[in-house]
Amino acid sequence: SGKVEMVAIDDPFIGLNCMVCMFQYDSTHGESNGTVKAENGKLVINGKPVTIFQERDPANIKQGAAGAEYVMESTGVFTTMEKAGAHLKGEAKRVIISTPSADAPMFVMSVNHEKYDNSLKIVSKRILHHQLLSPLWPRSSMTGRGAAQNIIRASTGAAKAVGKVIPELNGKLTGMAFRVPTPHLSIMDLTCRLEKPAKDDDIKKVMKQASEGPLKGILGYAEDQVVSCDFNSNSHSSTFDAGAGVALNNNFVKLISWYDNEYGYSNRVVDLMTYMASKE
Repeated sequence: SGKVEMVAIDDPFIGLNCMVCMFQYDSTHGESNGTVKAENGKLVINGKPVTIFQERDPANIKQGAAGAEYVMESTGVFTTMEKAGAHLKGEAKRVIISTPSADAPMFVMSVNHEKYDNSLKIVSKRILHHQLLSPLWPRSSMTGRGAAQNIIRASTGAAKAVGKVIPELNGKLTGMAFRVPTPHLSIMDLTCRLEKPAKDDDIKKVMKQASEGPLKGILGYAEDQVVSCDFNSNSHSSTFDAGAGVALNNNFVKLISWYDNEYGYSNRVVDLMTYMASKE
């Protein structure tokens, strides 16, 4: 993107040559358009070397020596401020936790990111649409069933998570999730009871205006007859499907939105890092 530069990766479980192969070829996103190779113990992407660490303890990662200022903590293990704070021992300036944290402040781009201030060294980063209905998978007998043969229901921590970033919705939202046997992409189905009546066309108009205005680049808008794979590698956090919604009446509506959480999320991480850096 040109906004940030990746200078280091820590992965204690796979070797450098495996990283090269996995970056070059992806079963979902396809083959990389750039160049990638291993050279002098580093991962070289489009001519730029990336330092590789293989440490299990984040305190042992020499972030500063690699030139890393911001760390994206994506293991799902070091999710509290105390545990994620180990990265700071390696001279990183700030840490962004990629999963809900019990105690780190949570920020969602376009929702509450402007509340961030540079006194915070550790934050949690989530995407709002993902908080709404994407699952935080529980361990149960159902999750051990064949994923390719079944649609599997799962619980979600959506309501509590949304309440953290939008206090006005705290206690007003609930949800559930399904694991569906597709290789990628997700869909959000939001059913709303409206306090003020709104026609379906008016809702579409507001969504389109938002996608072209204050939420440009974050919210997409689609009018074509689309299916899930049409949003593969889509950088929006969510794309409103104008033709998929259902209105029982002007006070009870169902809204549908698609998203590539991997690709969209990665772009929002870059956005948050850029915003945080602007406050240094």
